[in-house]
Amino acid sequence: MKSNIAARAGHWSATHRRTAIAGWLTFVVVATLIGGMIGTKTLATEDMGNGQSQVADRAVADAGFPDYVEEQILVQGRGSTKVDDPGFAAAVQDVSARLRAVEHVSDVQSPLAAGNAGQISEDGRSGLVTFKLAGDEDAAADRVAATLAATAAAQAAHPGMRIEQFGDASTSKAVSQALSDDFKKAEGLSIPITLVILLLAFGALVAAGLPLLLGLTAVAGTLGLLGPLSQLTAFGEQVNSVVLLIGLAVGVDYSMFYLRRVMEERDAGKGADAALAAAAATSGRAVLISGVTVMIAMAGMFLAGNATFVSFAVGTIVVVAVAVIGSLTFLPAMLSWLGQKGWTEKGRVPWVSKRRHRNHGESRVWNAVLDRVLRHPVIAAVAATTLLVALAVPALGMNTINPGVQGIPRDLAVMQTYDRIQDAFPGGPLPATVVVQAPDVTAPAVRGAIADLRRTALDTGHMSEPVGLTVNPDRTLAIVSIAMHGTGTDATSERALAVLRDEVVPATVGSVPNVEANVGGMTAASKDFDDSMRSHLPLVFAFVLGLAFVLLLVTFRSIVIPIKAIVLNLLSVGASYGVLTLVFQDGHGESLLGFESLGGIVAWLPLFLFVILFGLSMDYHVFILTRIREAVDAGMSTDQAVAHGIKSTAGVVTSAALVMVAVFSVFATLSMLEFKQMGVGLAVAIFVDATIVRAVLLPATMKLLGDWNWYLPRPLRRLPVLEPEPQPARA
Repeated sequence: MKSNIAARAGHWSATHRRTAIAGWLTFVVVATLIGGMIGTKTLATEDMGNGQSQVADRAVADAGFPDYVEEQILVQGRGSTKVDDPGFAAAVQDVSARLRAVEHVSDVQSPLAAGNAGQISEDGRSGLVTFKLAGDEDAAADRVAATLAATAAAQAAHPGMRIEQFGDASTSKAVSQALSDDFKKAEGLSIPITLVILLLAFGALVAAGLPLLLGLTAVAGTLGLLGPLSQLTAFGEQVNSVVLLIGLAVGVDYSMFYLRRVMEERDAGKGADAALAAAAATSGRAVLISGVTVMIAMAGMFLAGNATFVSFAVGTIVVVAVAVIGSLTFLPAMLSWLGQKGWTEKGRVPWVSKRRHRNHGESRVWNAVLDRVLRHPVIAAVAATTLLVALAVPALGMNTINPGVQGIPRDLAVMQTYDRIQDAFPGGPLPATVVVQAPDVTAPAVRGAIADLRRTALDTGHMSEPVGLTVNPDRTLAIVSIAMHGTGTDATSERALAVLRDEVVPATVGSVPNVEANVGGMTAASKDFDDSMRSHLPLVFAFVLGLAFVLLLVTFRSIVIPIKAIVLNLLSVGASYGVLTLVFQDGHGESLLGFESLGGIVAWLPLFLFVILFGLSMDYHVFILTRIREAVDAGMSTDQAVAHGIKSTAGVVTSAALVMVAVFSVFATLSMLEFKQMGVGLAVAIFVDATIVRAVLLPATMKLLGDWNWYLPRPLRRLPVLEPEPQPARA
């Protein structure tokens, strides 16, 4: 009988193991070197948004402004000190002088200068020294260190005053450092935790290290490939973290599936070559199908309507593809080489290794659970479904938000400064920007409309000073910055944005002929992004579910299997959404996880979680169903095949799930709120999927459906048949 692609790849790799191993390692090294030399091109700020705010950002980017970022120094009196105190004036003059002496600094504006009353707080205790730092975002991030040093020197010279800096460049520098520290922490914790779990799963150091080696090399090779790929489409800064997360998870999973089958076949008495051939034809095929399903799910992010999601889609698809290729080539070559040397189970953990061989990889705990589930399938199915629905119910009240600066850890000094500025100048640090475009923005009609805009905005009571005006060199674009009440992403800010967009702008600059006005700024960007995610979510769901249905339909030649797979995965996702809502929106667990609830879930997370979770859940589903179908084709009844398939895979599925849950839980300990929510959401869903869904609900429903599991309507029997594989002997 003709073998399948995975079997042929495994056979070739085993008989050409030196070529396969050397080829894989060469690919990883070369990709890493090329990626390092080229570098990864990141998305520009104006390309990351949606809607009207993105139109405004792109107009500003193309307006010919000299490259610079704006920074501000908070000078605040301690105790009863106010702006009319000599010490306050001395501090302002000192910090202004120090800034003017710094290279690349220009337009230093003192709050004590004529016409700058808007830079003094209403209570008279705080003032803002503003300045511009030359260079684009990257250059400014490098140059801001000198201004931070000048600010620190002024603080040291005036201990009776508070002198602190905040702005785009200083915040970017602090947040980038925090992200780097988080990434290192995730990497440093994930690897040893994964190794410990793999040791418990396989009972030998070499066998445990092989999945980790594949996962890490797949991630390294992918990160290298992102360099040249980013020249075609720029990537978001978070793509490296996502690639590490997904690459390590699927790389380890696929290796575990493959390696466990080899060990199982050896325990059954087969020789090394025969065991490897059987694993390649069965688990290798499951890896291939699972990988394609995961990539289909990841491709759904192309439809999210946002450039950051496009970069996530590219990164995750590439790392899954690389992991699949490595699993079908490098892994069997390594297993063949290690098997020939007798090294596969070197470094045994005595008790664990002995127990694994005695149980043939099966779990006594899950066997006991499965026996009871199959004896009482109705009770098990109802109980499991009720529990999952109960976990999912809170998600009906989920509120999505863009946390903006509120999601940045408050232990960062720059964010503590932001909070102080926000208290003294509500809305001032992150104002709304009205981008006005006209043939000549200095024409009397346009200037008059801008003046009306300022006056009308302040009269609404939703906005306040300071109000700034900046005109580009060609006088074709003006930026009117207006401080809005609220934190930037709360209901107060959104109400102010609605008033500005729907009432103020149309009645002023929007009513002048040949003038285009768009509102940008953080609040506008947050609202537009949230609206875009809501509108694109149904499209992504339809795409992922539709293609997964077709793939599973063709793979298992059953219409029941794909429908049931989709329902079970949606239950896992729903439970994850519900727990996220309980924890991060309702605030249960704030002290445990070290965060303060902002009253909602990060806007991009529900779509991202659905795509990732659906893909990863299908790993287990395909692996288990492939084993069940294999037993049915070998002559077992459906009831026997379900018991055999799940018992024989429960151990490896549990171990693989533990690896994922552990890795994802590490992200829940990081400082950034977005990472915390992502880590909790992923960990909960995988845990629920590997326990309640795969060990209880799946076998219970398959037992109840019996032979109907394999029902295929007559019109669909003409569907193409995937390549057959060698059938194992009947049990």
